Amino acid sequence: MITKMTGVLTRALDEEVRLQVGPFEYAVMVPEAVRRQVQLRVGQEITFHITEYFEGNSAGSRFVPRRVGFTSEAELDFFELFCTVEKIGVKKALRAMAFPVKTIADAISRQDAKWLSSLPGIGPTTAEQIVTTLKRKVAPFVMLSAPAASVPQPDAVVDEKGTAKKGKPTKKAEPEPVATSTEASVVEGRLIEDVYEALMGLGHNPLEARERLDSLLTCGKPFRNLQEAITLIYSQKG
Repeated sequence: MITKMTGVLTRALDEEVRLQVGPFEYAVMVPEAVRRQVQLRVGQEITFHITEYFEGNSAGSRFVPRRVGFTSEAELDFFELFCTVEKIGVKKALRAMAFPVKTIADAISRQDAKWLSSLPGIGPTTAEQIVTTLKRKVAPFVMLSAPAASVPQPDAVVDEKGTAKKGKPTKKAEPEPVATSTEASVVEGRLIEDVYEALMGLGHNPLEARERLDSLLTCGKPFRNLQEAITLIYSQKG
C-alpha cells in the first residue's frame, strides 16, 4: 500500500490532481480545500499523504484503484475519521471537505450541526450524525494551525556605508532574506483560503465561491490582500 507520494504537480483538475513521478503520471483525488492549497504550485515538487481504495460498479464486475491525497498526515487522519460516520463514504467525504480540517473540526467540537449541514452533500440529518459520532474525537484537529512563514531578521541595522547604528559593531550590509518557494506557497495558500471563506460569508454557495475564486486566479491581475482580491472579483464582468 502506498502511503506517501512525491513528484511534480502537473495539473490541478476539478476533483483530482496529476502527479508526475518519474516516467509515470498518477491521478490523485483531493478534496476542494486541498485543491485550493496546491493549484498555484503546478510545476513544483509536492508530497501527498495517500490512502487507497477500490471503486467498483453496482454489478461488482469491475474495480478501479483510486488514490486519495492530502498535504499533511493530520488531514489524512481526519479524512479517515470522517469516513467512519454512518453513510459517509470516500466520495461523500471528499466532497464535504471544502474547508480546512481545523474549520470543520471546530464546528464538530462546538456541535454546530447547522454549519455542518451547509457543507456540500451534507444535509441536516447527516450533520447531526457527524456531531454525534465525532464530537469527542476531533480535539487534536481543532488545535491544528498553518505553519507561519518565518523570515530571519538581521542582527544589526546597517547604514549605506556599512556602519552599524547605535554603536553596534560594524558589519557589511547583507541582502534582505528572500522567502523560499515553500514559504511563498504557504502565504498564497492562506490568502486563497481567506478569499474562499470571505465569499462564503458573503452568501455564495461552495460552487459559486469556487467559480469566482478560479476566475480570480486565471484573470492575470495581481492582488496582495483579501480586500484587493474581493474588489477584483466583483469588478470582473459577469
